[in-house]
Amino acid sequence: MQYRVYDPEKDVVAAHRIWRETGWVTSDEPEPGQKLVLRSGRTLVADIDGEAECLTLTVPGAMRYLDAEVPFAAVMAVTTSRVARKQGLAGRLTAQAIALDVADGAAVSALGIFEQGFYNRLGFGNGSYEHWIRFDPATLQVSSPARSPKRLTREHARQMFDAIQRRTRGHGAINLHSPSYLESELIWDKSDFGLGYFDGEDGALSHFIWFNAKGENGPYRVNYIAYGNRAQFLELMGVIKSFGDQVRMVRMREPAHIQIQDLLHHPFRSRIVSQKSDFATGNDATAYWQVRICDLQTCLAATHLAGAPLRFNLVLSDPITHYLDGDAPWQGVAGEYVITLGPESAAQPGSEVELPTLTASTGAFTRLWLGVRPASGLAITDDLRGPDDLLAALDRTLRLPAPHLEWDI
Repeated sequence: MQYRVYDPEKDVVAAHRIWRETGWVTSDEPEPGQKLVLRSGRTLVADIDGEAECLTLTVPGAMRYLDAEVPFAAVMAVTTSRVARKQGLAGRLTAQAIALDVADGAAVSALGIFEQGFYNRLGFGNGSYEHWIRFDPATLQVSSPARSPKRLTREHARQMFDAIQRRTRGHGAINLHSPSYLESELIWDKSDFGLGYFDGEDGALSHFIWFNAKGENGPYRVNYIAYGNRAQFLELMGVIKSFGDQVRMVRMREPAHIQIQDLLHHPFRSRIVSQKSDFATGNDATAYWQVRICDLQTCLAATHLAGAPLRFNLVLSDPITHYLDGDAPWQGVAGEYVITLGPESAAQPGSEVELPTLTASTGAFTRLWLGVRPASGLAITDDLRGPDDLLAALDRTLRLPAPHLEWDI
């Protein structure tokens, strides 16, 4: 497959056509947000008859693994035009983009999915369920804000980016290292707005919410929320509560380690009363992102677990190899390894005859390593096999918080 780097002068019309044909945009001409996002990371295109007909975008960043930071890259766009469908371009171009990201140091890759199964062919496995809560802001049992927030606009994009980078992050949370990507997100919809507080050092933006608003009574959607401590989170929830006189429903992704239902007054009554309306409250749970290990040694070196070390052989398969050109700078992570999990973890090539053996696909082992599901569950539903004693030991060793990216990709 021939691919090349996106040329913002030559390819902007073709890129817009691809996105129109996939339904991502509806405008007749390329929009400012579209132009900006395509320059926010590594954008590759594949040509047919001299025109770009397939496009991928990846953005570098970091993933939090417990208290460690792991180099990361997100696949933010994979789009194919109508004339290029079923030619294998999307899978092969995505694989090439990931290989280039790994060559630049990324140890983990993740992406959002349009359906389960397609990206499994590139070694990805399902992430955690994300809970999207719909609630009447008037039912929030938090204090109303004691002070007024400051109005935020797109001109505050850099301050918002910096606040997101500094925010409290849980296990699995990512940061994207591209201010222009966030800026592109902020300019898509003219009905978006933000509110926040400048309590940081030298008056820096410390915590904020960025909303999308629909109509006089909502619903409102929380697109971004960033805070550094419990008091800041509760103050932002108080800001949401302050809309309760007018707005009838707010939708937001549940932050890691928090159950929004704990903060709601009569959540079941609200759900029954509002069902089948435009402002129906409730909770949707979907695993809409996938993740894969791209550098096993780096990921294991960042893994520090409590308890006695557990050692085993790992036979790892990686289907991405079938989508990579022979001269790609990386050929996946398939192979045989001796794995150590404990306070100091490691992955060493080879095997030891006295150790039990775990056989897994890259996607399944990634889900195990990240804590999406325990070994005993993955042995039932995914491509992971091993002796029962080893599966039980892995369940005891990898007791991790549920991972959440905390940033939609």
